[in-house]
Amino acid sequence: MSVIAFDHVALGVGGRMVLRDVSCAIAPGEFIGVLGPNGAGKTTLFRAILGLIRPVAGSIRVFGRAPRRGDAAIGYLPQVRTLLPDLRVRGVDFIASSVRGERWGLPVHSRPERKVVAETLAAIGADELAERPLADMSGGERQRLLLAQALLGEPKLLLLDEPLISLDQRHQESAVELVRGFVRERGITVLFSAHELNQLIGVLDRVLYLGNGQAALGTVAEVMTAPVLSRLYDARIEVVRADGHIFVLSRGQNVERSDHQHDHSHGDAHAHHHHDHRHA
Repeated sequence: MSVIAFDHVALGVGGRMVLRDVSCAIAPGEFIGVLGPNGAGKTTLFRAILGLIRPVAGSIRVFGRAPRRGDAAIGYLPQVRTLLPDLRVRGVDFIASSVRGERWGLPVHSRPERKVVAETLAAIGADELAERPLADMSGGERQRLLLAQALLGEPKLLLLDEPLISLDQRHQESAVELVRGFVRERGITVLFSAHELNQLIGVLDRVLYLGNGQAALGTVAEVMTAPVLSRLYDARIEVVRADGHIFVLSRGQNVERSDHQHDHSHGDAHAHHHHDHRHA
């Protein structure tokens, strides 16, 4: 059985149709890279899988049933992460507060809950962050904590919405490796959105590329072609392969890179903050 199945799905946000007539299925344990220009529908797709928005048409099945809010089997890292809790809160309390879905920073005293938190932090190599306040952490370290939060509770499906934004290249590579190690070991299905395919080459099983209201799901060889991407960008696209990298060009410009140099708060940034998901 597919973990996620879309059957002729249409999704809209604020009266604007974002995706039309999308059908695809994702198998257990697959690592899917979700790509596409700003406003293509990556965040909207995640919100629909989480049961936060309903399709305008068609049906979505997650674990064989309609999506439901607060599904404990899904770990989620939203794209919009500008609001942080009190920066004096220690890393361990920041993570632990989400075990029971309470407000950030409330200490957790139960031994089993502390054990879950400690194991999750250790699994992603962030145990040294446990005692430090958020104020003393770099953006990359806070990102690790947010990732640990998404991994809590042994999710079967992980939705990571642009987790590499604001990380330098070294931290990007370590975050991708960290997720890969964690999910392969546990057979977790992952949808990992990124603004460039090259960030995920060698890790993903298939690519879900969104654009122009449409979606293409397949291997890198199947999706990363001039005809497919020209349709999704609604522009004449050239795909160039060099040094193990793939470049998506329009009139000589790298459209994946240039498209994401704007403010990330517009376009498809209809994300909510990560409290909403578990206990909406």
